[in-house]
Amino acid sequence: MTKKGKKGPSVTAKAEDRHWHGKRVKARNAKNASRTGSRTLGPRKPGSRPGTVGQDRPERPGGTRRPDAPELVHGRNPVLEALREGVPGTTLYYMADSDERVREAIKLAADRGIALLECGKPELDRLTDRAVHQGLALQVKPFRYAHPDDLLQGTAPLIVALDGITDARNLGAIVRSAAAFGASGILLPERRSASINAGAWKTSAGTLANMPVARCTNLTRQLKAYQDAGCFVAGLDAHGGSSIANIPAADGPFVLVVGSEGKGLSRLVTDHCDILAHIPMFGHAESLNAGIAAGIALYELARQRHS
Repeated sequence: MTKKGKKGPSVTAKAEDRHWHGKRVKARNAKNASRTGSRTLGPRKPGSRPGTVGQDRPERPGGTRRPDAPELVHGRNPVLEALREGVPGTTLYYMADSDERVREAIKLAADRGIALLECGKPELDRLTDRAVHQGLALQVKPFRYAHPDDLLQGTAPLIVALDGITDARNLGAIVRSAAAFGASGILLPERRSASINAGAWKTSAGTLANMPVARCTNLTRQLKAYQDAGCFVAGLDAHGGSSIANIPAADGPFVLVVGSEGKGLSRLVTDHCDILAHIPMFGHAESLNAGIAAGIALYELARQRHS
């Protein structure tokens, strides 16, 4: 018996062209959603990023973070440290756990009036974009920046302007020194600068609660505006011609400009300073950390202003 030959080439239809494909995709998505606690956005275009419906992402198109977006601190130790240092939180998200750190975080948050929200792992995964949260996350209030003119309050304000300080811990340390030695406020450029986040709050040891911080679009232009308002502008530079102990006009309206540890002050900012001053060093170190240098300079300025 001979087999019957085929009349033509056999073509198998693609899965997406079959009548049952749409129902199967919907059923699979529903199953995944029930397991992960999120809803999928459906079929996505090639090259696009997956996401979840209802997630408030603190980013603009293009990946830049909105300056007024709330920050989320996650992980048991980071959250506990933030609460101990008085970082202003709005909501503490936690999973039911007998861990001592989780219990302490809940107690600290409750004592400070921070909302407590118990949630499951899928929800915390979604909130933290699947970071290692260890069942604990703290939403931090967006920081309210002042206007640069607000720092001119009083008859002899002392303003600390930062040029290229990109480490939030250095920023927090400078804020703490500024609060200790009577500064009126901190001035930050909007670009190429650290912003007030949970790291800055922790390093400042809570002093950010009473220290005005302003941002400006152009640092050199704002320094010129301060000079026009009667301020003396001194830049802290390792190669400055004057010692920080011999700065003129220290007892009047004053702006101290601190640069980054690596690059120091930028050329344009240097050109807009009335004087460049250095901290005398007698050891073998070539430079100081920006936060330490600012603290020494502010101490010396406070001594001259109150002597």
